[in-house]
Amino acid sequence: MTKSRLVMGPILFHWDEQRKHDFYAQVADEADIDIVHVGEVVCAKRMPFFDKHLPDVIERLQRAGKEVVLSTLALVMNGRESDQIKEITQMPDLLVEANDISAAGLLAGKPHVIGPYINIYNESTLSYFEDQGAKRISLPWELPMTSIARLCETRKSAEIEIQIFGRMPLAISARCYSARARGLHKDGCRYVCGDHIDGMDVATLDNAPFLAVNGLQTMSSHYVELSDSIEDLQNAGVNAFRLSPHSLDMTCVAQLYRQLLDRQISADELRQNLKNMSLPMAFSDGFLHGMAGAELRNTLGQGAE
Repeated sequence: MTKSRLVMGPILFHWDEQRKHDFYAQVADEADIDIVHVGEVVCAKRMPFFDKHLPDVIERLQRAGKEVVLSTLALVMNGRESDQIKEITQMPDLLVEANDISAAGLLAGKPHVIGPYINIYNESTLSYFEDQGAKRISLPWELPMTSIARLCETRKSAEIEIQIFGRMPLAISARCYSARARGLHKDGCRYVCGDHIDGMDVATLDNAPFLAVNGLQTMSSHYVELSDSIEDLQNAGVNAFRLSPHSLDMTCVAQLYRQLLDRQISADELRQNLKNMSLPMAFSDGFLHGMAGAELRNTLGQGAE
């Protein structure tokens, strides 16, 4: 079995420059991570805040032995954003992740990554993107284990990746709900999405946790946590496992999953350590098991959340 690689996905939230700097410095110096994603995925308006720092961040990560991937927008809405994508896809010597089909078209013919925002649900679609040059394909969050196993079985050479920790993006829109919730228009949003560094929690009328909002992006309230299915995913042929960054100690999170991948700790131990962290999290793994996405299969010692 090919050695599993651990991936730190792109920061999806609008963190300030110092928080981002500190995060990437810690990942470079302390985290046992194979692949690190940088770049803006959710909102093009956020890009100018940190893009100027990317060359230094990328250099530091590469010096630390990390493979760096530049992630692109999940929704390209106008000519300016299209031009930005074209510029990114023409960057030499840097692997780019396509999260919108327009970026995938621009990357055709050279090595690249297909992100989870591009729907790959069947063998023909997987084969198409492999033929276009995709070297790693991150599958959508909602796929069940049966579909993942089938795609792993029929792939040609691309690595197959699954997100195993973090809130799941469920939808992305041209409208900004974070701004609307504060009575603002998207064009004058004042970047209020940055007030919620793990997304703005949304509850039902009965005050039950429901969703989280991150600017243009609607996310799950629950945090996907697939520790008790890691071995099954490895056996099915998944080579890469993605962690989505949140405000808790992601170096510690990465170390826990590294130990799990290497069979040094159990899934029970990992989940208990996560529950002991400062950020309150409700876990789910329903999509993987063909259930509602917010559900958690009750297999670990501590029971369902």
